[in-house]
Amino acid sequence: MTGDLCDFESPRQWRFTWEAQSHIPTLRLFLFDPQTKPLVQCRNLKVNVSLSQSLVMVTWFDDKEVSLRVPIPRVLIDDESPVRFTAFDDHIEVKLVLLLPVGHAIVSGFDSILNFSGDDENLNLDASTPLSVDSDIRNLSSSEGVHFYCQNCEFKLTRSPLRNFSEMPSVNWREVADNWFGACCCSFGGISEKLVTKFTNSYSCMKGMCLVNFATIVVCNEDLVGCNLSDLGGDEFHGVESDLIGDMGFDESTATSVSDPVIDEESKDKNIKDEEFGASIVCKDTDEESNLERLSDLCLESNLAGNEELEQGCCTHHVSEKLLNNEKLIESTKISENQKSFLNGFLGNIFMIRSSNLSKEVEWVEYFCPQCSTLLGAYPCANGSAPVDGGVRFFKCYLSTSLPAGGSKDFFRGYTLEKLFSTQLLDCAKDELSFRTVARDLKTRVPILQVVLTNSNSWSCTGYCSSTTSCMEPAPKLDLQPVIKVLFSECSKYTESEIRTMEDQIKNDLAGEVFMPRCQIEDIVESLVSAKNALPHSCSSLQGLSLSSMHI
Repeated sequence: MTGDLCDFESPRQWRFTWEAQSHIPTLRLFLFDPQTKPLVQCRNLKVNVSLSQSLVMVTWFDDKEVSLRVPIPRVLIDDESPVRFTAFDDHIEVKLVLLLPVGHAIVSGFDSILNFSGDDENLNLDASTPLSVDSDIRNLSSSEGVHFYCQNCEFKLTRSPLRNFSEMPSVNWREVADNWFGACCCSFGGISEKLVTKFTNSYSCMKGMCLVNFATIVVCNEDLVGCNLSDLGGDEFHGVESDLIGDMGFDESTATSVSDPVIDEESKDKNIKDEEFGASIVCKDTDEESNLERLSDLCLESNLAGNEELEQGCCTHHVSEKLLNNEKLIESTKISENQKSFLNGFLGNIFMIRSSNLSKEVEWVEYFCPQCSTLLGAYPCANGSAPVDGGVRFFKCYLSTSLPAGGSKDFFRGYTLEKLFSTQLLDCAKDELSFRTVARDLKTRVPILQVVLTNSNSWSCTGYCSSTTSCMEPAPKLDLQPVIKVLFSECSKYTESEIRTMEDQIKNDLAGEVFMPRCQIEDIVESLVSAKNALPHSCSSLQGLSLSSMHI
Protein backbone atom coordinates (compact mmCIF):
# COMPACT_ATOMS: atom_id res chain seq x y z
CA MET A 1 0.00 0.00 0.00
CA THR A 2 1.01 3.60 -0.48
CA GLY A 3 2.13 5.81 2.36
CA ASP A 4 0.16 8.55 4.09
CA LEU A 5 -1.36 10.87 1.53
CA CYS A 6 -2.14 13.86 3.76
CA ASP A 7 0.11 15.53 6.31
CA PHE A 8 -2.89 16.60 8.39
CA GLU A 9 -3.91 14.09 11.03
CA SER A 10 -7.29 13.88 12.70
CA PRO A 11 -7.29 13.58 16.51
CA ARG A 12 -8.17 9.89 16.35
CA GLN A 13 -6.06 8.89 13.34
CA TRP A 14 -8.94 7.77 11.14
CA ARG A 15 -7.64 5.92 8.12
CA PHE A 16 -9.24 5.50 4.71
CA THR A 17 -8.77 2.93 1.97
CA TRP A 18 -10.37 3.04 -1.48
CA GLU A 19 -10.88 -0.22 -3.37
CA ALA A 20 -12.32 -1.16 -6.75
CA GLN A 21 -12.42 -4.14 -9.12
CA SER A 22 -11.37 -3.85 -12.75
CA HIS A 23 -14.70 -5.13 -14.10
CA ILE A 24 -17.21 -3.83 -11.50
CA PRO A 25 -18.42 -0.18 -11.60
CA THR A 26 -18.33 0.28 -7.83
CA LEU A 27 -15.89 2.22 -5.66
CA ARG A 28 -15.71 1.19 -2.00
CA LEU A 29 -14.41 3.33 0.85
CA PHE A 30 -13.31 1.87 4.20
CA LEU A 31 -13.06 4.30 7.14
CA PHE A 32 -11.74 2.98 10.44
CA ASP A 33 -10.04 3.86 13.69
CA PRO A 34 -8.87 1.14 16.14
CA GLN A 35 -10.19 3.16 19.08
CA THR A 36 -13.71 3.66 17.71
CA LYS A 37 -16.68 1.33 17.23
CA PRO A 38 -18.79 3.12 14.59
CA LEU A 39 -21.83 0.88 15.07
CA VAL A 40 -22.15 2.11 18.65
CA GLN A 41 -20.44 5.49 18.73
CA CYS A 42 -21.22 7.11 15.37
CA ARG A 43 -24.74 8.39 15.93
CA ASN A 44 -26.62 10.29 13.24
CA LEU A 45 -24.07 9.29 10.59
CA LYS A 46 -24.12 11.38 7.41
CA VAL A 47 -22.08 11.13 4.20
CA ASN A 48 -21.94 13.87 1.56
CA VAL A 49 -20.04 13.79 -1.73
CA SER A 50 -18.63 16.96 -3.26
CA LEU A 51 -17.46 16.16 -6.80
CA SER A 52 -16.35 19.74 -7.40
CA GLN A 53 -13.88 19.42 -4.52
CA SER A 54 -13.25 15.68 -5.04
CA LEU A 55 -14.14 15.04 -1.40
CA VAL A 56 -16.29 12.74 0.69
CA MET A 57 -17.37 14.43 3.94
CA VAL A 58 -18.45 12.20 6.82
CA THR A 59 -20.06 13.57 10.01
CA TRP A 60 -21.59 12.05 13.13
CA PHE A 61 -22.19 12.80 16.80
CA ASP A 62 -20.14 11.23 19.61
CA ASP A 63 -20.59 13.58 22.58
CA LYS A 64 -19.75 16.26 20.05
CA GLU A 65 -19.86 16.58 16.28
CA VAL A 66 -17.04 14.83 14.45
CA SER A 67 -16.30 15.68 10.83
CA LEU A 68 -13.86 13.95 8.48
CA ARG A 69 -13.05 14.52 4.86
CA VAL A 70 -11.63 11.99 2.45
CA PRO A 71 -10.11 12.82 -0.97
CA ILE A 72 -11.68 10.97 -3.92
CA PRO A 73 -9.34 9.29 -6.42
CA ARG A 74 -9.54 10.26 -10.07
CA VAL A 75 -12.36 8.07 -11.35
CA LEU A 76 -15.61 8.65 -13.24
CA ILE A 77 -18.35 8.81 -10.59
CA ASP A 78 -22.05 8.68 -11.45
CA ASP A 79 -23.40 11.76 -9.63
CA GLU A 80 -27.02 10.71 -10.20
CA SER A 81 -26.67 7.45 -8.28
CA PRO A 82 -27.30 7.47 -4.51
CA VAL A 83 -24.45 7.17 -2.03
CA ARG A 84 -24.72 4.05 0.14
CA PHE A 85 -23.02 3.83 3.52
CA THR A 86 -23.12 1.49 6.52
CA ALA A 87 -21.59 1.58 10.00
CA PHE A 88 -20.05 -1.71 11.15
CA ASP A 89 -18.49 -2.67 14.44
CA ASP A 90 -14.96 -1.63 13.43
CA HIS A 91 -15.39 0.50 10.28
CA ILE A 92 -17.63 2.63 8.10
CA GLU A 93 -18.17 1.52 4.51
CA VAL A 94 -19.21 3.89 1.72
CA LYS A 95 -20.09 2.77 -1.82
CA LEU A 96 -20.07 5.03 -4.87
CA VAL A 97 -21.35 4.03 -8.31
CA LEU A 98 -18.99 4.58 -11.25
CA LEU A 99 -19.87 5.43 -14.83
CA LEU A 100 -17.24 2.94 -16.03
CA PRO A 101 -15.18 0.28 -14.23
CA VAL A 102 -11.67 1.32 -13.25
CA GLY A 103 -10.13 -1.18 -15.67
CA HIS A 104 -12.00 0.21 -18.69
CA ALA A 105 -9.81 1.44 -21.58
CA ILE A 106 -11.25 4.96 -21.37
CA VAL A 107 -10.48 5.18 -17.67
CA SER A 108 -6.99 3.75 -18.22
CA GLY A 109 -6.21 6.63 -20.56
CA PHE A 110 -7.90 9.18 -18.34
CA ASP A 111 -4.68 10.85 -17.22
CA SER A 112 -3.28 11.15 -20.73
CA ILE A 113 -6.56 12.60 -22.02
CA LEU A 114 -6.58 15.28 -19.34
CA ASN A 115 -2.83 15.78 -19.85
CA PHE A 116 -1.95 16.04 -16.18
CA SER A 117 1.55 17.30 -15.41
CA GLY A 118 3.74 17.62 -12.35
CA ASP A 119 6.13 15.51 -10.34
CA ASP A 120 3.44 13.79 -8.26
CA GLU A 121 1.50 12.73 -11.33
CA ASN A 122 4.64 11.50 -13.08
CA LEU A 123 5.55 9.43 -10.04
CA ASN A 124 2.06 7.93 -9.97
CA LEU A 125 2.33 7.05 -13.65
CA ASP A 126 5.71 5.39 -13.01
CA ALA A 127 4.19 3.36 -10.17
CA SER A 128 1.40 2.03 -12.39
CA THR A 129 3.54 1.42 -15.50
CA PRO A 130 4.06 -2.31 -16.19
CA LEU A 131 7.63 -3.59 -15.90
CA SER A 132 9.16 -4.44 -19.28
CA VAL A 133 12.48 -5.99 -20.25
CA ASP A 134 12.19 -4.61 -23.79
CA SER A 135 11.73 -1.11 -22.45
CA ASP A 136 14.73 -1.50 -20.12
CA ILE A 137 17.03 -2.70 -22.90
CA ARG A 138 15.81 0.07 -25.20
CA ASN A 139 16.46 2.74 -22.57
CA LEU A 140 19.83 1.32 -21.55
CA SER A 141 21.04 0.89 -25.13
CA SER A 142 19.96 4.40 -26.16
CA SER A 143 22.23 5.92 -23.51
CA GLU A 144 25.83 6.76 -24.26
CA GLY A 145 26.87 4.65 -21.30
CA VAL A 146 25.31 3.51 -18.04
CA HIS A 147 26.73 3.27 -14.55
CA PHE A 148 24.96 1.22 -11.90
CA TYR A 149 24.62 2.53 -8.34
CA CYS A 150 23.58 1.09 -5.01
CA GLN A 151 20.09 2.45 -4.43
CA ASN A 152 20.62 2.67 -0.68
CA CYS A 153 23.91 4.64 -0.44
CA GLU A 154 24.35 5.69 -4.12
CA PHE A 155 27.76 4.00 -4.30
CA LYS A 156 28.95 3.61 -7.92
CA LEU A 157 29.34 -0.11 -8.57
CA THR A 158 30.78 -0.10 -12.11
CA ARG A 159 34.33 0.86 -13.08
CA SER A 160 33.31 2.41 -16.40
CA PRO A 161 30.00 2.98 -18.24
CA LEU A 162 28.47 -0.13 -19.83
CA ARG A 163 27.26 0.22 -23.42
CA ASN A 164 26.41 -3.33 -24.52
CA PHE A 165 23.11 -4.81 -23.33
CA SER A 166 21.38 -8.03 -24.32
CA GLU A 167 18.31 -9.86 -23.08
CA MET A 168 18.88 -13.00 -21.08
CA PRO A 169 17.11 -15.98 -22.71
CA SER A 170 14.09 -17.50 -21.03
CA VAL A 171 14.67 -20.47 -18.74
CA ASN A 172 12.41 -22.56 -20.98
CA TRP A 173 14.44 -21.82 -24.11
CA ARG A 174 15.09 -25.55 -24.72
CA GLU A 175 11.36 -26.27 -24.91
CA VAL A 176 10.97 -23.42 -27.38
CA ALA A 177 13.83 -24.71 -29.51
CA ASP A 178 12.37 -28.23 -29.58
CA ASN A 179 8.95 -26.90 -30.50
CA TRP A 180 10.42 -25.04 -33.45
CA PHE A 181 13.01 -27.48 -34.67
CA GLY A 182 12.07 -30.85 -33.20
CA ALA A 183 13.82 -32.97 -30.61
CA CYS A 184 14.30 -36.31 -32.34
CA CYS A 185 17.20 -37.60 -34.40
CA CYS A 186 15.76 -36.53 -37.76
CA SER A 187 17.03 -33.56 -39.79
CA PHE A 188 15.50 -30.67 -37.85
CA GLY A 189 16.40 -32.19 -34.50
CA GLY A 190 20.02 -31.29 -35.12
CA ILE A 191 19.29 -27.60 -35.60
CA SER A 192 18.15 -27.06 -32.01
CA GLU A 193 21.31 -28.74 -30.73
CA LYS A 194 23.48 -26.50 -32.92
CA LEU A 195 21.72 -23.51 -31.43
CA VAL A 196 22.68 -24.71 -27.96
CA THR A 197 26.37 -24.08 -28.59
CA LYS A 198 25.81 -20.72 -30.24
CA PHE A 199 23.44 -19.78 -27.42
CA THR A 200 26.12 -20.62 -24.86
CA ASN A 201 28.73 -18.45 -26.54
CA SER A 202 26.39 -15.54 -27.18
CA TYR A 203 25.26 -15.32 -23.57
CA SER A 204 28.42 -16.10 -21.66
CA CYS A 205 29.32 -13.55 -18.99
CA MET A 206 31.91 -11.26 -20.56
CA LYS A 207 33.57 -7.95 -19.72
CA GLY A 208 31.69 -4.96 -21.12
CA MET A 209 28.46 -6.93 -21.64
CA CYS A 210 25.39 -6.58 -19.40
CA LEU A 211 22.71 -9.27 -19.62
CA VAL A 212 19.17 -8.20 -18.72
CA ASN A 213 16.10 -10.16 -17.70
CA PHE A 214 12.89 -9.29 -15.87
CA ALA A 215 14.16 -9.01 -12.30
CA THR A 216 17.96 -8.99 -12.57
CA ILE A 217 20.96 -7.92 -14.60
CA VAL A 218 24.23 -9.84 -14.95
CA VAL A 219 27.49 -7.87 -14.83
CA CYS A 220 30.97 -9.33 -15.21
CA ASN A 221 33.08 -9.02 -12.05
CA GLU A 222 35.80 -7.29 -14.07
CA ASP A 223 33.41 -4.39 -14.64
CA LEU A 224 32.71 -3.92 -10.92
CA VAL A 225 34.52 -1.75 -8.41
CA GLY A 226 36.26 -3.70 -5.66
CA CYS A 227 34.88 -7.04 -6.76
CA ASN A 228 37.01 -10.18 -6.57
CA LEU A 229 34.86 -13.28 -6.63
CA SER A 230 37.83 -15.46 -5.73
CA ASP A 231 38.13 -13.61 -2.43
CA LEU A 232 34.38 -13.58 -1.85
CA GLY A 233 33.65 -17.14 -2.83
CA GLY A 234 36.91 -18.99 -2.33
CA ASP A 235 38.71 -20.63 -5.23
CA GLU A 236 39.31 -19.16 -8.65
CA PHE A 237 36.16 -19.30 -10.76
CA HIS A 238 35.68 -21.79 -13.55
CA GLY A 239 36.71 -20.32 -16.87
CA VAL A 240 33.44 -21.01 -18.64
CA GLU A 241 34.11 -18.51 -21.37
CA SER A 242 37.71 -19.50 -22.01
CA ASP A 243 36.99 -23.23 -21.70
CA LEU A 244 34.16 -22.99 -24.17
CA ILE A 245 36.18 -20.94 -26.64
CA GLY A 246 39.05 -23.40 -26.46
CA ASP A 247 36.87 -26.49 -26.72
CA MET A 248 34.74 -25.20 -29.56
CA GLY A 249 37.49 -23.58 -31.61
CA PHE A 250 36.09 -20.05 -31.43
CA ASP A 251 38.24 -16.97 -31.29
CA GLU A 252 37.49 -14.04 -28.95
CA SER A 253 35.63 -12.03 -31.57
CA THR A 254 33.27 -14.91 -32.19
CA ALA A 255 32.66 -15.46 -28.48
CA THR A 256 31.73 -11.82 -27.87
CA SER A 257 29.23 -11.78 -30.67
CA VAL A 258 25.61 -11.45 -29.56
CA SER A 259 23.97 -11.89 -32.93
CA ASP A 260 20.94 -14.05 -33.41
CA PRO A 261 22.03 -17.66 -33.93
CA VAL A 262 19.10 -18.39 -36.22
CA ILE A 263 19.97 -15.48 -38.50
CA ASP A 264 23.61 -16.57 -38.54
CA GLU A 265 22.62 -20.05 -39.65
CA GLU A 266 20.40 -18.76 -42.43
CA SER A 267 22.79 -16.04 -43.62
CA LYS A 268 25.56 -18.42 -44.68
CA ASP A 269 25.38 -21.05 -47.40
CA LYS A 270 27.18 -24.14 -46.25
CA ASN A 271 28.22 -26.77 -48.76
CA ILE A 272 29.06 -29.96 -46.92
CA LYS A 273 30.67 -32.56 -49.06
CA ASP A 274 31.38 -36.14 -48.03
CA GLU A 275 34.14 -37.69 -50.11
CA GLU A 276 33.33 -41.08 -48.63
CA PHE A 277 31.40 -42.45 -45.73
CA GLY A 278 33.48 -42.09 -42.55
CA ALA A 279 35.78 -39.44 -44.03
CA SER A 280 36.41 -35.86 -42.98
CA ILE A 281 33.69 -33.24 -43.41
CA VAL A 282 34.69 -30.16 -45.40
CA CYS A 283 32.67 -26.93 -45.10
CA LYS A 284 33.19 -24.02 -47.48
CA ASP A 285 31.99 -20.43 -47.55
CA THR A 286 32.75 -17.99 -50.35
CA ASP A 287 32.84 -14.97 -48.01
CA GLU A 288 34.48 -15.99 -44.74
CA GLU A 289 34.88 -19.00 -42.48
CA SER A 290 31.73 -19.48 -40.42
CA ASN A 291 31.35 -20.76 -36.89
CA LEU A 292 29.91 -23.98 -38.21
CA GLU A 293 33.02 -24.51 -40.38
CA ARG A 294 35.25 -24.18 -37.35
CA LEU A 295 33.13 -26.73 -35.54
CA SER A 296 33.14 -29.06 -38.52
CA ASP A 297 36.93 -28.99 -38.68
CA LEU A 298 36.90 -30.61 -35.26
CA CYS A 299 34.79 -33.48 -36.53
CA LEU A 300 37.61 -35.40 -38.28
CA GLU A 301 36.35 -38.92 -37.82
CA SER A 302 33.03 -40.69 -37.95
CA ASN A 303 31.95 -43.69 -35.95
CA LEU A 304 30.08 -46.42 -37.79
CA ALA A 305 28.75 -47.78 -34.52
CA GLY A 306 27.30 -44.34 -33.73
CA ASN A 307 25.60 -44.32 -37.13
CA GLU A 308 24.06 -47.73 -36.46
CA GLU A 309 22.71 -46.53 -33.12
CA LEU A 310 21.19 -43.54 -34.81
CA GLU A 311 19.38 -45.73 -37.34
CA GLN A 312 17.88 -47.68 -34.44
CA GLY A 313 16.42 -44.48 -32.93
CA CYS A 314 12.97 -42.97 -33.31
CA CYS A 315 13.26 -42.58 -37.10
CA THR A 316 12.85 -45.95 -38.85
CA HIS A 317 13.22 -44.56 -42.35
CA HIS A 318 16.51 -44.39 -44.18
CA VAL A 319 18.85 -41.71 -42.87
CA SER A 320 21.08 -40.21 -45.53
CA GLU A 321 24.82 -39.93 -45.15
CA LYS A 322 24.48 -36.16 -45.05
CA LEU A 323 22.19 -36.30 -42.02
CA LEU A 324 24.52 -38.70 -40.29
CA ASN A 325 27.39 -36.32 -40.79
CA ASN A 326 25.26 -33.53 -39.40
CA GLU A 327 24.70 -35.63 -36.30
CA LYS A 328 28.46 -36.07 -36.03
CA LEU A 329 28.75 -32.31 -36.28
CA ILE A 330 26.40 -31.91 -33.35
CA GLU A 331 28.58 -34.24 -31.29
CA SER A 332 31.44 -31.78 -31.78
CA THR A 333 29.35 -29.03 -30.20
CA LYS A 334 29.13 -30.67 -26.81
CA ILE A 335 29.40 -28.20 -23.98
CA SER A 336 31.50 -28.34 -20.86
CA GLU A 337 30.11 -29.60 -17.58
CA ASN A 338 30.18 -26.08 -16.15
CA GLN A 339 27.73 -24.88 -18.77
CA LYS A 340 25.05 -27.49 -18.18
CA SER A 341 23.56 -25.68 -15.21
CA PHE A 342 23.57 -22.44 -17.16
CA LEU A 343 21.81 -24.01 -20.15
CA ASN A 344 19.15 -25.48 -17.90
CA GLY A 345 18.27 -22.01 -16.65
CA PHE A 346 19.84 -22.36 -13.22
CA LEU A 347 22.13 -19.36 -13.68
CA GLY A 348 19.63 -17.03 -15.31
CA ASN A 349 16.92 -15.20 -13.38
CA ILE A 350 17.68 -15.89 -9.71
CA PHE A 351 14.67 -14.00 -8.38
CA MET A 352 12.10 -16.45 -7.03
CA ILE A 353 13.84 -19.55 -8.39
CA ARG A 354 11.40 -22.35 -9.11
CA SER A 355 12.14 -25.85 -7.94
CA SER A 356 12.47 -27.04 -11.55
CA ASN A 357 15.29 -24.53 -12.10
CA LEU A 358 17.18 -25.26 -8.89
CA SER A 359 20.44 -27.16 -9.13
CA LYS A 360 22.10 -29.04 -6.30
CA GLU A 361 25.42 -28.42 -8.02
CA VAL A 362 25.10 -24.64 -7.80
CA GLU A 363 25.28 -22.64 -4.58
CA TRP A 364 24.27 -18.98 -4.58
CA VAL A 365 26.53 -16.62 -2.64
CA GLU A 366 25.00 -13.28 -1.70
CA TYR A 367 26.70 -10.12 -2.98
CA PHE A 368 26.61 -6.99 -0.80
CA CYS A 369 27.34 -3.34 -1.48
CA PRO A 370 31.06 -2.65 -0.77
CA GLN A 371 30.12 0.56 1.04
CA CYS A 372 26.87 0.04 2.99
CA SER A 373 26.73 -3.81 3.03
CA THR A 374 23.19 -3.84 1.60
CA LEU A 375 22.19 -6.99 -0.29
CA LEU A 376 22.42 -6.27 -4.02
CA GLY A 377 22.48 -9.68 -5.67
CA ALA A 378 24.21 -13.04 -5.77
CA TYR A 379 26.61 -15.08 -7.87
CA PRO A 380 26.74 -18.85 -8.53
CA CYS A 381 29.41 -21.15 -7.16
CA ALA A 382 30.09 -24.81 -7.88
CA ASN A 383 32.39 -27.56 -6.61
CA GLY A 384 32.37 -26.25 -3.10
CA SER A 385 33.22 -22.57 -3.45
CA ALA A 386 34.45 -21.84 -6.98
CA PRO A 387 32.48 -19.11 -8.84
CA VAL A 388 31.01 -20.54 -12.02
CA ASP A 389 31.24 -17.77 -14.61
CA GLY A 390 32.52 -14.58 -12.97
CA GLY A 391 29.17 -12.83 -13.28
CA VAL A 392 27.19 -11.13 -10.50
CA ARG A 393 23.37 -11.16 -10.70
CA PHE A 394 22.03 -7.85 -9.39
CA PHE A 395 18.39 -7.34 -8.42
CA LYS A 396 16.97 -4.34 -10.27
CA CYS A 397 14.97 -3.25 -7.24
CA TYR A 398 18.23 -2.52 -5.37
CA LEU A 399 19.95 -0.60 -8.20
CA SER A 400 19.67 2.78 -9.88
CA THR A 401 21.07 3.84 -13.24
CA SER A 402 21.56 7.52 -12.36
CA LEU A 403 21.69 9.90 -9.43
CA PRO A 404 19.65 10.74 -7.51
CA ALA A 405 18.24 7.24 -7.10
CA GLY A 406 14.60 7.10 -8.11
CA GLY A 407 14.85 10.26 -10.21
CA SER A 408 13.31 10.76 -13.64
CA LYS A 409 16.49 9.51 -15.35
CA ASP A 410 16.71 6.34 -13.30
CA PHE A 411 15.57 3.54 -15.62
CA PHE A 412 14.96 1.20 -12.67
CA ARG A 413 12.88 3.65 -10.61
CA GLY A 414 9.72 1.61 -11.15
CA TYR A 415 11.21 -1.59 -9.75
CA THR A 416 10.42 -2.54 -6.17
CA LEU A 417 10.72 -5.87 -4.40
CA GLU A 418 6.95 -5.88 -3.92
CA LYS A 419 6.19 -5.35 -7.63
CA LEU A 420 8.70 -7.98 -8.70
CA PHE A 421 7.24 -10.51 -6.27
CA SER A 422 3.61 -9.87 -7.24
CA THR A 423 4.38 -9.99 -10.98
CA GLN A 424 6.16 -13.32 -10.57
CA LEU A 425 3.21 -14.66 -8.56
CA LEU A 426 0.96 -13.88 -11.51
CA ASP A 427 3.37 -15.64 -13.87
CA CYS A 428 3.43 -18.72 -11.62
CA ALA A 429 -0.37 -18.78 -11.63
CA LYS A 430 -0.46 -18.58 -15.44
CA ASP A 431 2.33 -21.05 -16.17
CA GLU A 432 1.63 -23.66 -13.50
CA LEU A 433 -2.06 -22.99 -12.85
CA SER A 434 -1.20 -22.80 -9.16
CA PHE A 435 -2.55 -19.96 -7.06
CA ARG A 436 -0.78 -21.13 -3.90
CA THR A 437 2.97 -20.46 -3.58
CA VAL A 438 5.41 -21.39 -0.82
CA ALA A 439 8.55 -19.25 -0.49
CA ARG A 440 11.57 -21.10 0.90
CA ASP A 441 14.95 -19.92 2.10
CA LEU A 442 17.40 -20.33 -0.79
CA LYS A 443 20.13 -21.73 1.48
CA THR A 444 18.34 -23.84 4.05
CA ARG A 445 15.27 -24.77 1.91
CA VAL A 446 13.08 -24.06 4.98
CA PRO A 447 9.56 -22.76 4.16
CA ILE A 448 9.03 -19.21 5.43
CA LEU A 449 5.96 -17.78 3.69
CA GLN A 450 2.83 -19.15 2.03
CA VAL A 451 0.87 -16.89 -0.32
CA VAL A 452 -2.48 -17.60 -2.02
CA LEU A 453 -3.50 -15.41 -4.96
CA THR A 454 -7.21 -14.53 -4.68
CA ASN A 455 -7.73 -11.59 -7.05
CA SER A 456 -5.49 -10.21 -9.77
CA ASN A 457 -7.75 -7.36 -10.92
CA SER A 458 -8.00 -4.97 -7.98
CA TRP A 459 -7.23 -1.28 -7.52
CA SER A 460 -6.51 0.50 -4.27
CA CYS A 461 -5.05 3.52 -2.48
CA THR A 462 -4.89 4.49 1.18
CA GLY A 463 -4.11 7.36 3.52
CA TYR A 464 -5.25 9.23 6.61
CA CYS A 465 -8.34 11.40 6.88
CA SER A 466 -8.28 15.08 7.73
CA SER A 467 -10.62 17.04 9.94
CA THR A 468 -12.84 19.64 8.26
CA THR A 469 -11.97 22.10 11.02
CA SER A 470 -8.19 21.68 10.89
CA CYS A 471 -7.49 21.00 7.21
CA MET A 472 -8.85 23.71 4.91
CA GLU A 473 -6.38 23.25 2.06
CA PRO A 474 -7.38 21.61 -1.26
CA ALA A 475 -7.69 17.85 -1.15
CA PRO A 476 -4.63 15.92 -2.29
CA LYS A 477 -4.84 14.21 -5.68
CA LEU A 478 -5.21 10.46 -5.47
CA ASP A 479 -4.71 7.71 -8.03
CA LEU A 480 -5.90 4.15 -7.68
CA GLN A 481 -2.99 1.75 -8.18
CA PRO A 482 -3.31 -1.80 -9.57
CA VAL A 483 -2.87 -4.45 -6.88
CA ILE A 484 -3.35 -8.15 -6.40
CA LYS A 485 -5.27 -9.55 -3.45
CA VAL A 486 -3.55 -12.35 -1.55
CA LEU A 487 -3.92 -14.48 1.54
CA PHE A 488 -0.69 -15.12 3.41
CA SER A 489 0.69 -16.85 6.48
CA GLU A 490 4.13 -17.24 8.03
CA CYS A 491 5.23 -20.87 8.02
CA SER A 492 7.19 -20.44 11.26
CA LYS A 493 3.85 -20.36 13.07
CA TYR A 494 2.62 -23.63 11.53
CA THR A 495 1.92 -26.75 13.54
CA GLU A 496 3.31 -30.12 12.43
CA SER A 497 0.00 -31.09 10.82
CA GLU A 498 -0.15 -27.80 8.90
CA ILE A 499 3.39 -28.34 7.63
CA ARG A 500 2.50 -31.87 6.46
CA THR A 501 -0.59 -30.52 4.68
CA MET A 502 1.51 -27.88 2.94
CA GLU A 503 4.13 -30.41 1.84
CA ASP A 504 1.39 -32.69 0.50
CA GLN A 505 -0.04 -29.81 -1.53
CA ILE A 506 3.38 -29.20 -3.06
CA LYS A 507 3.86 -32.90 -3.76
CA ASN A 508 0.48 -33.14 -5.47
CA ASP A 509 1.10 -29.99 -7.54
CA LEU A 510 -1.59 -28.08 -5.66
CA ALA A 511 0.99 -25.49 -4.63
CA GLY A 512 4.12 -24.14 -6.23
CA GLU A 513 7.37 -23.37 -4.46
CA VAL A 514 10.03 -20.74 -5.04
CA PHE A 515 13.42 -20.14 -3.44
CA MET A 516 14.64 -16.71 -2.35
CA PRO A 517 17.20 -15.15 0.02
CA ARG A 518 15.75 -15.09 3.52
CA CYS A 519 16.08 -11.32 3.89
CA GLN A 520 13.95 -10.79 0.76
CA ILE A 521 11.18 -13.05 2.07
CA GLU A 522 11.24 -11.19 5.39
CA ASP A 523 10.88 -7.88 3.53
CA ILE A 524 7.91 -9.32 1.62
CA VAL A 525 6.29 -10.38 4.90
CA GLU A 526 6.78 -6.88 6.31
CA SER A 527 5.17 -5.39 3.20
CA LEU A 528 2.20 -7.77 3.43
CA VAL A 529 1.66 -6.96 7.11
CA SER A 530 1.78 -3.22 6.34
CA ALA A 531 -0.78 -3.60 3.56
CA LYS A 532 -2.97 -5.73 5.83
CA ASN A 533 -3.17 -2.80 8.25
CA ALA A 534 -4.76 -0.69 5.50
CA LEU A 535 -8.02 -2.58 6.08
CA PRO A 536 -10.14 -2.89 9.21
CA HIS A 537 -9.60 -6.01 11.29
CA SER A 538 -12.89 -7.62 10.23
CA CYS A 539 -11.82 -7.37 6.56
CA SER A 540 -8.20 -8.50 6.92
CA SER A 541 -8.53 -12.26 7.36
CA LEU A 542 -10.18 -15.24 5.69
CA GLN A 543 -10.13 -18.95 6.51
CA GLY A 544 -7.41 -18.47 9.11
CA LEU A 545 -5.12 -16.59 6.70
CA SER A 546 -4.34 -12.88 6.64
CA LEU A 547 -5.79 -10.88 3.74
CA SER A 548 -3.51 -8.31 2.15
CA SER A 549 -2.56 -6.75 -1.18
CA MET A 550 0.53 -6.05 -3.27
CA HIS A 551 1.25 -3.52 -5.99
CA ILE A 552 1.83 -4.80 -9.53
